[in-house]
Amino acid sequence: MAIKRCQASIDVVEAGKIRIRNVFRNGLPVYMSFSGGKDSLCLAQLVMNLIQAGEINPSQLIVQFIDEEAIFPCIEEKVKEWRRKFILVGAKFEWFCLEVKHYNCFNELSNDESFVCWDRYKKDVWVRQPLAFSIRNHPLLHPRVDTYQDFLPRVSAGGITITGIRTAESIQRLRNVAIMLGAGKSMSKRQQVFPIYDWTNNDVWLYLLKEKIDIPEIYLFLWQSGTRKGQLRVSQFFSIDTARSLVKMNEYYPDLMERIIRREPNTYLAALYWDSEMFGRNSVARKQNERGNAEKDYKAALLELFSDMDGNFQTRHKWYIADRYRRFFLSVSTIVDNKDCRAIYEGLISGDPKLRTLRALYQRIYGKYAEKAKKKEGMANG
Repeated sequence: MAIKRCQASIDVVEAGKIRIRNVFRNGLPVYMSFSGGKDSLCLAQLVMNLIQAGEINPSQLIVQFIDEEAIFPCIEEKVKEWRRKFILVGAKFEWFCLEVKHYNCFNELSNDESFVCWDRYKKDVWVRQPLAFSIRNHPLLHPRVDTYQDFLPRVSAGGITITGIRTAESIQRLRNVAIMLGAGKSMSKRQQVFPIYDWTNNDVWLYLLKEKIDIPEIYLFLWQSGTRKGQLRVSQFFSIDTARSLVKMNEYYPDLMERIIRREPNTYLAALYWDSEMFGRNSVARKQNERGNAEKDYKAALLELFSDMDGNFQTRHKWYIADRYRRFFLSVSTIVDNKDCRAIYEGLISGDPKLRTLRALYQRIYGKYAEKAKKKEGMANG
């Protein structure tokens, strides 16, 4: 799908305000997803400014925070701070500590693809304790079965949801948002609106600076440890985005790794094998570790994996993901090189529960093939 970008006559901050005002003018309840991260802080500040200016009604607003148990202490403190702010201006704040499933990138070796937040059977090893005011159950929840993406749309079905999703985060997100908001639509099928979807990373950091918004200190620690600006992402510990930073963060939170490993023993893999194909890494450290080794034949490695689907992918979900990869590999096997096969192989073995990596590979490989075909046709016509 071709994506067309249009230049607007207003800046992204003003565009965000207009979208938020339009949502509240419907008179319906407005559910705002809040995580305490940089993007949701920008959205929260936009909403707060409009409330304080008397432009939107705070009694319509329900802020929702899904506490995933394994979060940094500074994120918890930041969310508590904003909870107080929203309650003081008359909004409702729902802090959920629920048994929802979450993908765990460290569970590949145990054939377990889900981490259950606040698992009732593992109270003795919880990373943190739930707060006294948190919501521990809900009639619309299917405990231990739902992800929060399954649960929240049920709760917010009677209103409109606004989230801090931005298309600059990934090409897959850009494509998905373009599809959801295609043909001039301003809202997705799940009644979602993305007020800051067109903000760049620079827009986010500039807005945080201009508004003097205090950010969680984890961002500063990540920056100090060498994380690039585009990789400053914070989420639940066992997500692939945050997992890469756990070892580095032990310097700033001395007891963190101990608590995490007690909760999820396979986390030690982060320290031992992070710079390896297990996690699809392309870092300098990995290149140094593999220097002098003969180049691996990744096409042969893929064929070996796919030759025994039941033996190599022993859960239904893993088998499903592998089958999608197998179908894709067979469709491109005549046009890929070893570098492409390596990307396919590493995407498969490092885990791709939402098929984001596969979608990116599809665009990358077919895009490269189309570009080569155009050049070849141009040379022939020239």
